[in-house]
This record gives sequence, structure tokens and C-alpha cells, in this order.
Amino acid sequence: MKYYLIAGEASGDLHGSNLIKEIKKEDPDADIRCWGGDLMSEAGATLVKHYRDLAFMGFVEVIKNLPTILRNIRFCKQDIEAWQPDVLVLIDYPGFNLRIAEWAHAKRFKVVYYISPQVWAWKENRVKKMKQCIDKMLCILPFEKDYYKNKWNWDVEYVGHPLVEVVGKKLTDGSKQLTEDKTASQTSKIIALLPGSRKQEIAKKLPIMLSVAAHFPAYTFVVAKAPGLEDDFYTPFLNTSNNITSVRNQTYDLLLKSTAALVTSGTATLETALFGVPEVVCYKGNNLSYQIAKRLINIKYISLVNLIMDKEVVKELIQDELTKDNLVKELRLILDNDDHRKKIIDDYRSLKNILSEGGNASVQSARHIIKVASQIN
Repeated sequence: MKYYLIAGEASGDLHGSNLIKEIKKEDPDADIRCWGGDLMSEAGATLVKHYRDLAFMGFVEVIKNLPTILRNIRFCKQDIEAWQPDVLVLIDYPGFNLRIAEWAHAKRFKVVYYISPQVWAWKENRVKKMKQCIDKMLCILPFEKDYYKNKWNWDVEYVGHPLVEVVGKKLTDGSKQLTEDKTASQTSKIIALLPGSRKQEIAKKLPIMLSVAAHFPAYTFVVAKAPGLEDDFYTPFLNTSNNITSVRNQTYDLLLKSTAALVTSGTATLETALFGVPEVVCYKGNNLSYQIAKRLINIKYISLVNLIMDKEVVKELIQDELTKDNLVKELRLILDNDDHRKKIIDDYRSLKNILSEGGNASVQSARHIIKVASQIN
């Protein structure tokens, strides 16, 4: 059968590659065409367009690149129609993929959506249209199944979270030697800093995150650099204390060796939890944008760890609360209070169990996709 997959970001490329491997196990004759990245290509799909040509973040950047985005959407529709897949698999990336889903439904293509848009947080009105044009929704967060059923009377599938298998594989394989940008104390304990991937957010948060380094001279603070940002961008931040260093493309190896972590909100909070590293979640943005977002987004917590557990497992320091004094206080709790540290790690175990309940996300999703592809219209 013919499968057409669309991922528009690095995380989608990773999860898409694991999905492709499982589809090929279940359907050895699978012919797979995709929008994604190197990992999906290496897994055996024919790559139509790389996600690096699709990643436009922020309102201004999207407006500026609108002709390119619209051209990509037109080309994508033409390519799907010319290839005539048995099923279209959309992986996250809702701004692009929901447009494709609506068009594909009208053209009578079967549509499976893997990794639901976070409509429970904002833009709930999209669900009505999603329910009409998506044949099967595959969710990776446990509360999404009840959300769709109870609020929208839509039966969706919870397949488990793909990061469980990704992190699990790394834990099994073990860590490699970190290649630091400058030599720090090789014997000192490590605190990981995951400040995000975009210049604007890093510039706002990283100086505050690093300001605590002088208070913990027995620890080495290691910054995980974003793949797309040059070393020179980080240099001014890293030269503020002798116990600060950095690594590139080694985030999982870093987490394997870390005693604690300071993490920007997002998927990284969940990855850190799955590695069992107690963390403080850090968020600080443009004040106007934050005030607007606060009124639009309807959630109790900003970290996936706390959202999934529906309680404060890890401390969130948001906006004005993200200060050096507060970070020092929370980090001391993690490092010096054994009961506090044990409670976080115990909650992490519960979190991993919840995320594993759906099974292996790639295996379960591949089976659902093949079943939809096999159905006769």
C-alpha cells in the first residue's frame, strides 16, 4: 500500500522515522512518500521536501513568508493528488497539516492524524472541522482521549507517547563521553541547562538560568546548544563563570549524566522527566505576548509533566517568578533535600507508567494506519 506522511519539524521527523520502521515491519511492501527530514528518509521513505524549508516560527515570520507557505501548500496538494496514496498520515504541525486534512477529506483521501494539535489549550473551535475531516486521530497524551470523548463526542485512540520508546532506547544504549566546548571539572556533578531552540527565548532566559552557577561552585553547569544556532551566539552567556560549559547534539547524553536540570517549557520538560532528572521549569517571554497568551490559553500548568500528572510535580517559574533568587532556592531543594528529590523521582515513575499505557506508540500507530489504509471507501 501507499502511505504519504507529512512532518514539518525535527520532532516530527524523529517520530515519523520510527513510525515508518514499524509500518514497514507490518507491511513489507509499503511504498512511503514523505515531507520530513533525514531520519524519515533514512528509514526508507522518499523525501519530497525537507522540514528546514517549512519551519516558519512567529507571527511576523509567517506573514513575511506567506507566499512561500502558500506555494508549499499548493505543491503538497498537487503531489498527493498525483501520487494517489491509500492513506495520508499527518504528524503534528497543525498550521500546515489541518489545511491539508480539510482539502484531502474533500478529495476523498483517507486521513490519519498522529500527535493531536493541542486544541485543549487553545483554538478549541478547530475540533469541529477536525472531527469532520480526520478519519482517525492518534493521541499521545493520556487526557486527550477523555477530552475528545467527553467534550466533543469523538472517539480517538491513545497510543502512548513516542518519547517513551526514544528515551528508553537511549537509557538502554547508555551515554557517551560529553564533548564540551571548554574543559570544566571532569569530576564535578553536572546540572543541565536546556534553554530552548530560538534566539529570542534563549537570550531572555539563559542569563537568568546561568546566574545561579556562582552559587553552586561544586557543580558544572552545561548548556545544551540548539542545533541550528552558531557557537558565537552562545559565547557571551558562557563566559560569566568558570563552572559553565556547553555541548552540541548531545542533549540525551547530557541528561544521562546530570544531577538536576533547568529546562525551558516544552517537550524538553518531558524528556528530562523520562531520564529521571529532577528539574525546574523556566519560562519568560515578551510581557505583552505573555499577557495575550495568558488570556487565550486555558491550562493550569505550562509543563507537560505537570499537565499530564494534573498536579505540580516540578516547580514552574513563569515570567516575573523566574529570578536568580527563586532559581537558587528551587535548585537547593532538589540538590539538598532528599525527600523532595525522592518525591519528584517517584512522580516521574508514575508519569512514565501513564505514558506507557497506550503501548509502544510507533507500533500501535502503524497498526491503526494500516487498518485505515486497508479499508475500502
